[in-house]
Amino acid sequence: MNTFSYIFLGVLALTVAVQLWLARRQVHHVRAHRDRVPEAFRDSISLDAHQNAAAYTVARTRFSPVDLAYSTILLLLWTFGGGIDLLDRAWRAAGWGPVATGTALLVSAVLLTSLLELPMSAYRTFVIEQRFGFNRIRPSTFIADLAKGGLVMIVLGIPLAWIVLWIMQGSGSLWWLYVWVVWFGFSLLMMWAYPTVIAPLFNKFEPLQDQELRQRIDRLLTQCGFKSNGVFVMDGSRRSSHGNAYFGGIGNNKRIVFFDTLLKQLNGDEIEAVLAHELGHFRLHHIRKRLLIMGALSLFSLALLGWLIGQPWFYSGLGVLQPSKYVALLLFMLTAPVFGFLLTPTMSWLSRKHEFQADAYAADKRDGRTLVQALVKMYQENASTLTPDPVYSGFYDSHPPAPIRVNHLLDKVAHAAAAH
Repeated sequence: MNTFSYIFLGVLALTVAVQLWLARRQVHHVRAHRDRVPEAFRDSISLDAHQNAAAYTVARTRFSPVDLAYSTILLLLWTFGGGIDLLDRAWRAAGWGPVATGTALLVSAVLLTSLLELPMSAYRTFVIEQRFGFNRIRPSTFIADLAKGGLVMIVLGIPLAWIVLWIMQGSGSLWWLYVWVVWFGFSLLMMWAYPTVIAPLFNKFEPLQDQELRQRIDRLLTQCGFKSNGVFVMDGSRRSSHGNAYFGGIGNNKRIVFFDTLLKQLNGDEIEAVLAHELGHFRLHHIRKRLLIMGALSLFSLALLGWLIGQPWFYSGLGVLQPSKYVALLLFMLTAPVFGFLLTPTMSWLSRKHEFQADAYAADKRDGRTLVQALVKMYQENASTLTPDPVYSGFYDSHPPAPIRVNHLLDKVAHAAAAH
């Protein structure tokens, strides 16, 4: 143990304490408001539905401390418990070079972590989601998804790890800059390839068959200046009754995707309004801004690692006896989220700002009241609480709380009507 050990443990304890405090606030606040539907929703959401959403939120939030404790124990076992050292010695015994040994260590550590986290994921799916009627995934599909996810990680992770470690070993003191170029380029490639290469491994995507709806969507796309590679329906109902819509990909490989569950929940006008919101993110350059932020944060992180990699206290402070560049990379991957947690409220605030802007864009392109109707249906179908704790929501939520978001939209509709 050295000074850095105590700094890391102190920050870890702080993040755990904050998360527990926020979870407690959320549970208390949601329970305290479960018996009264917010005024803006009383004509559209029943008290039973509101209470079911409260119970769902409380169940998920009460499980979060268990999940947090488990992941914290795993982190401590990997570091101070000697897990990284043990796995590193096992791969060093094979007698390979540093690039091959490091690649094996990184990939095996990620796979083992995923395997160890499996009980938490299974509980969320087959207990919490099942209890509230959202889970539709069968154990066989759950296992198949895990296997395919592991295979994708191996196929993509091994070459990426090999290239990164090869650069780290032979590119001098500026290796972190070259690694950043590779990492950022890989991220863009994955964003481009995901809709047509990765996503179809897990779900079926079929072109939208409703020709009337397709024509309405095409008119909206033309109006918004958005060129897509198709409009598709995803079989989300195979795994969950939650509904959603998104557009994925970049460049000439963009596609619009609707969950089949969402198409059953909303009418044509509401689907257009939801799509207009998603297109707002595109037209207002939110995706590009997020990419730039991601790029800046990853560049800073790699530059920091470039300094830490030569500091003996970084290794010894985290329970590692045998320093190496690939061990430094693994340590950084494990511990950076602890320090990065402090950025959560800032990133959440930025995301909510973008959501407000996309709502305003949608209200300009389509009737804002129709978007409100769609959102209310989605809140009800997804059992989203209408009364989150303000502090919890401000810290975590990427979307504004339902009452605030609806009021913003209705205010914009009223101002637009007054202007005319």
